[in-house]
Amino acid sequence: MNGANLDGTAGEDEKSRPEQKSKQIRVWCDGCYDMVHFGHANSLRQAKALGDEVIVGIHTDEEITKHKGPPVFTEEERVKMVKGIKWVDEVVLGAPYVTTLEVLDEHNCDFCVHGDDITMTAEGVDTYHLVKKANRYKEVKRTAGVSTTDLVGRMLLLTKNHFRQGSAEYAIEKEGSSNMGQDSAAKSPWTGCSQFLPTTQKIIQFSDGKAPKPGDKIVYVAGAFDLFHVGHLDFLEKARQLGDYLIVGLHTDPVVNSYKGSNYPIMNLHERVLSVLACKYVNEVVIGAPYCVTDELLDHFKVDVVCHGQTQITLEDGKIDPYALPKTRGTFTLIDSSNSMTTERIVERIISHRLDYEQRNKAKEKKEIEVYEALQRAKITQKAG
Repeated sequence: MNGANLDGTAGEDEKSRPEQKSKQIRVWCDGCYDMVHFGHANSLRQAKALGDEVIVGIHTDEEITKHKGPPVFTEEERVKMVKGIKWVDEVVLGAPYVTTLEVLDEHNCDFCVHGDDITMTAEGVDTYHLVKKANRYKEVKRTAGVSTTDLVGRMLLLTKNHFRQGSAEYAIEKEGSSNMGQDSAAKSPWTGCSQFLPTTQKIIQFSDGKAPKPGDKIVYVAGAFDLFHVGHLDFLEKARQLGDYLIVGLHTDPVVNSYKGSNYPIMNLHERVLSVLACKYVNEVVIGAPYCVTDELLDHFKVDVVCHGQTQITLEDGKIDPYALPKTRGTFTLIDSSNSMTTERIVERIISHRLDYEQRNKAKEKKEIEVYEALQRAKITQKAG
């Protein structure tokens, strides 16, 4: 990986001796970036470790529909989400589906970076074959356990099993995948449903690790932040503008389910932690924050301002205002982000186009399985030879 460690972090040669660099290394990453999640962010984090600037090319809605099926988010929404990731320096809309040397040269990029899964055109062509042939391609480890295909599948299943812990519940979810016409035993090795295994190292990689400076005005917000989206992004940007250091409290899965119901949260607590940490407006995350804001929390983090958006505040046990304390202290404020996007609206988009997304998922996984099996056969033949 030319100086990068196995986990995608920068090696000594990459980052610790900047005086030896003759120029800034610009890294090109491209893709659909539909329903941007922590897997996308982790890939961009690893790309950043291989250079100085990360330039992200995003495909248009028309290109994605042609090669993959209808995107969940519009190109404007996808651009905004990628711009909000802390490791991204520039965003380019209209990137070709097949990455060319011309596009790298046009944006002064030294090489292209992508995960170790394979993406293909509608005709089954590797979208990176040109840059691979020119040796201007580097590979990073794909984040196992999450993909847009996986998340769409979770919403289509309409079960709560994806955020429960334990093999029994997971087995139920896999069995339930037959509800959307898919064989759980034939999942794609790259983008099929699988459990995300959180580690402290991964959280450290996503966190900036910086404590507030003396005199910093500290802002606190809390919520589910499920399926991290443009509504969350705009809200956090407004919250960050109220101070110098933004702390986000994330509620546990059972707490989120208690006030949202149905199959929420779609993403479990560990996944939501990484999604929020990847946002450039966020400084720190409280994992499993209390639903009711407490004296201990406000005093421990020296919180100056507590914010909430325009969504309805659910009373605990139907009678306790979770923001009663900061209201009493005079530190509570409501924020209008001027963005009406919600997690529920995303789910509605998926459900209203259920057949389209089911077909998209099945076609994508079928294509990936065929390529994966061909690669495995090639490896066996190579060993035998």
